[in-house]
Amino acid sequence: MSDTRGLRGTVRTKDGWTVRHAVATVTDLTGRQVARVEADEAGRLAAPPLPPGTYTVILTAVGYAPHAATLIVPASGAADLGTVVLGRAGGPELPPPGPWTIDPVHSSVGAVARHLGLSSVRGRFASFEGRIDIAEPVEESTVRARIDAASIDTGNKLRDDHLRSADFLNADVHPVIEYEGMGLTALGTDRWTVHGRLTLNGFTRPVDLDLTYLGSGPDPWGGTRIAFRAGTELRRADFGIRYNEILEAGIAAVGESLRVELEIQAVQGETLPTA
Repeated sequence: MSDTRGLRGTVRTKDGWTVRHAVATVTDLTGRQVARVEADEAGRLAAPPLPPGTYTVILTAVGYAPHAATLIVPASGAADLGTVVLGRAGGPELPPPGPWTIDPVHSSVGAVARHLGLSSVRGRFASFEGRIDIAEPVEESTVRARIDAASIDTGNKLRDDHLRSADFLNADVHPVIEYEGMGLTALGTDRWTVHGRLTLNGFTRPVDLDLTYLGSGPDPWGGTRIAFRAGTELRRADFGIRYNEILEAGIAAVGESLRVELEIQAVQGETLPTA
């Protein structure tokens, strides 16, 4: 049987995620450090027995607010902190490292373009897939997504057929639009810049996404989901899309840029629920 004496505990986030590599520092009543232990991959703390007495335990982890607790150690030397919850230092709790699969049924990939210099035309792609790999640190996370170019839908068949043609998406020659995100930079408590590359119409260009993390939670199928909103501005000419019908008045029929809008849910793990 393993030795259960000494300091024991588990460190979690408010959402129940493991806080790996949290550090517990134990001091006596004079402020002298008597123990220091790092949590393992499962967020578990384990330290050797301490002399009987009263101590202060301070738990710290990068990106989280510190937590202090009083620890009373009996003659046995055993002391159990239980589950200690660390709150993230601003913003919602971040998801744990590992793979997350984008759920197309509960996500949307859309674009907005100016039309006739007056109004906006909105379209969406009906077929796409992707995977997010959350890293530790989170700034090293990656994302890969593939979009079926021919699945564009603006609600008008004539316009959609034209968008699929060589004038725009050239879907017959380049059927897949791909995005590869290769790292994050924090902009605030829940906002990030995703640094990546977009391949569209046979052209690959650096494209950053402005991302807002919306949090996580359980779903009705027994899984766990994260959600975020992201967007960016693209110039058509950067991807070899130069078609522009000029009206007699000299107004471009299609704007030179378009706004990409993403609403994404991803499920923890490498597969989607079958229900």
